[in-house]
Amino acid sequence: MTGRIAEDKIQEIRERTDIVEIVSSYLPLRRAGANHLGLCPFHAEKTPSFNVNAARQIFHCFGCGVGGNVFSFLMRLEGLSFPDAVRRLGEKVGIEVEEEAPSAEELQQRQEQEQLARVTEVACEFYHRTLLEEKEGAPGRRYLRQRGYDGEIARQFRLGFAPDRWEALAGHLAAKGFDPRWARELGLIRPREGRGDFDLFRRRLLFPIIDLQGRVAAFGGRVLDDGLPKYLNSSESRLYHKGRLLFGLYQAREAMRRGGEGIVVEGYFDQLALHRAGFPQTVATCGTALTPEHGRLLKRYCERLLLLFDQDEAGRRATFRAMDVLLAEGVAAAVVTLDPGDDPDSFLRRCGAEEMRRRLGAARPVMEVFIEQTLAEHGEEIEGRARAVQEILPRLRRLPDEIERNLYLRALSERTGVELAVLRRQGSASETAAVSATRAVSPSQGRAPAAPPARRGAGAGMKSQLWLLQLMVADPQIHQRVAREGVARFFFSPDHRHLAELLLRLGDVEQLPGALHSDALSEEQKALLSGILVKDENKFADHPEQVVEGCLQAVEKERLKQRIAELDLLIRRAEQEEDQSRHSAYQAERIQINRKLKSRDGQI
Repeated sequence: MTGRIAEDKIQEIRERTDIVEIVSSYLPLRRAGANHLGLCPFHAEKTPSFNVNAARQIFHCFGCGVGGNVFSFLMRLEGLSFPDAVRRLGEKVGIEVEEEAPSAEELQQRQEQEQLARVTEVACEFYHRTLLEEKEGAPGRRYLRQRGYDGEIARQFRLGFAPDRWEALAGHLAAKGFDPRWARELGLIRPREGRGDFDLFRRRLLFPIIDLQGRVAAFGGRVLDDGLPKYLNSSESRLYHKGRLLFGLYQAREAMRRGGEGIVVEGYFDQLALHRAGFPQTVATCGTALTPEHGRLLKRYCERLLLLFDQDEAGRRATFRAMDVLLAEGVAAAVVTLDPGDDPDSFLRRCGAEEMRRRLGAARPVMEVFIEQTLAEHGEEIEGRARAVQEILPRLRRLPDEIERNLYLRALSERTGVELAVLRRQGSASETAAVSATRAVSPSQGRAPAAPPARRGAGAGMKSQLWLLQLMVADPQIHQRVAREGVARFFFSPDHRHLAELLLRLGDVEQLPGALHSDALSEEQKALLSGILVKDENKFADHPEQVVEGCLQAVEKERLKQRIAELDLLIRRAEQEEDQSRHSAYQAERIQINRKLKSRDGQI
């Protein structure tokens, strides 16, 4: 595990592995035509939409859109890195994974990482044994019993106790032969001038923070009395970044996958209390606000998050900071409301699991709560309502679903008295700058910002591009036609165009599954490709050229519709800048496009 894995070894393991056999070891599959079908392990569903294709050794879920090959399946399900997934599969098929020699610098870095990991593991074992077995751990055992916890949850989460001595861990690590510099780097011990090292944690209950591979990365410690600080975390290190790890995720991820939903709390005991009460899908942040890395990590395991923070001003701020993060990552979020003064742990002790289940079921969309509280905070005066609207609109623009966004705009119009058309115009005007910065200039109209991208699967134009890619895979003549006439004529979406170019570049369709673990494709592109490859190749076998012509018409229509959207933005911009010349030119072009669309009843 000290170097890179050779590409030919990866290829050998891929060829010797049967994805149907691997997936079947995790979930039941049944034969359905050329594919095997089952319930998706990555999101909650009642009707199977998870397809595994034995011929191409790929999988794709038409429910949540994830797809890939056997390596990406294992990486997503087990939380493994790509090299670890290769090694795991190599063991299954009896192939020894030899690695290319790393550089001296890489070798040193890996050895140091392994040494740090050994230190955290030995420290965890020391604290855990102290809590469960040693006389010095009695205060920790007594404290847990007082809060209603037994040895089972202590063992499940590897809880520990730091003895009330200055050099307990430092002495233990020295006796094991560890150089103190490793524990110093991890922040577990600290030097004292002329007196040796002393422990960071003393007389504290310890919560190991475990990464997705089950390795201890850091610790959080809680005092048993009213001492300060109440919580103390080990410092960030090469093993631990608090913005990337969540307490309890290693234990919660399977429950998140099964239910499609997760619960996020702020405290270690809040997480333990919910887990003990029958909510194993709960995770806790580690002394920090929810970060974009947290959002991306949670998105791998669930589709929706319930935010269950303290019912005070600090908890409210944390909720809306989390909303901003999750909106950017495209994760749905809802707010759980408890009684004033309660946190999840105290609420469960006072009201019980069934009442908590009812509160979770009554969770409200975080955007709805944000709008309500922002309006209340700014008051009913005209200036206050105007400020509230200006604060709310940027958040609404981040909602990925147009219907949901429109419904919120209507509700905001009713609450504030601002006309719906004004809210939409205000949102679009602010959005223009973002569109200009994030989209490439249209090749045919160099002066204009491109329209916002259509969502995948929305409209005939997007569907037609998928069909064209399927035809390129299934029919060599269509493949040649696209090569001859140019990709730009057939595809307007960057992701679809990129895949078409990949198809032309590879030539051999059988090489496509190998691209699913390539860094050359984004996750969205990989999902598109896996969806294409599991589809029936004979779907358009009877009249492929007719299908192509129909797709081209739909693609051209979509291009014109996108141009109209661009022109609407440009017209509004010209109005604001009082540029009558540009305004008239854009209006004339828009009228011409509308006539073109109507003249053939929507057919180009």
